[in-house]
Amino acid sequence: MRKKIVAGNWKMNKDFYQTQSLIKDLIKHKMPEGVTVMVSPPLTNLQAACKLVKDSNSNIIIAAQNMYYKGEGAYTGEVSMSMLKSIGVDHVILGHSERRSIFKEPRHLIEDKVAAAVNNEMTAIFCFGESLSSRKIGNEFRVVRNQLKEGVFRLFGSAWDRIILAYEPVWAIGTGETATPDQVQKMHFYIRKQVAKRYSQKIADNVSILYGGSVKPNNAKEIFNQPDVDGGLIGGAALNANDFMAIVNAF
Repeated sequence: MRKKIVAGNWKMNKDFYQTQSLIKDLIKHKMPEGVTVMVSPPLTNLQAACKLVKDSNSNIIIAAQNMYYKGEGAYTGEVSMSMLKSIGVDHVILGHSERRSIFKEPRHLIEDKVAAAVNNEMTAIFCFGESLSSRKIGNEFRVVRNQLKEGVFRLFGSAWDRIILAYEPVWAIGTGETATPDQVQKMHFYIRKQVAKRYSQKIADNVSILYGGSVKPNNAKEIFNQPDVDGGLIGGAALNANDFMAIVNAF
């Protein structure tokens, strides 16, 4: 049975003290039953966030924004799976468009990261989505299909217990532009159909598919009401506790 999930990707925002303040504000809110809530602070603040959540007995999940696929070694500036797990982090965002475009992460590296995460009992939030130019020429479905093939479709079926898909059209990330609910549903239906075709209907029915792209309190409900949308990966609105919780409560 697939989960309803709202995950906040803080990106490169919030210092140590701001992170503590925002986590404390979130903890004060009552979390709705049946909705998994995640937040992803910057790397430097993950341990503090984990401690605050644990000490308060909150069910908020703390996720990392990135990791490397090697267990250890001479990889300056990188962080391993075991390092994350040692501080209580077992969820990680991978394949985000900003990692692909700004940091030039190639598809084989993203695939290696996803495989390493799930093989080490971490849950990977795998991000993918088309550019505006691809959508304008009607190529969005092929782009998404290829990103799925290159990122997660080489995994064994058993790995899908630890996969969350996050469809994020690049043209709607941080731009204020949002795909219409109908556009979102059509793509999420297509994604689920591709998973069923590659694996099984059972796996397709159980995987959570999130939408990311300028989701805000005033549009979350309409988007989340679509039958194949299981929640959102939230950017800017996740930096304000009231806005984020309004989205969490939009189901």
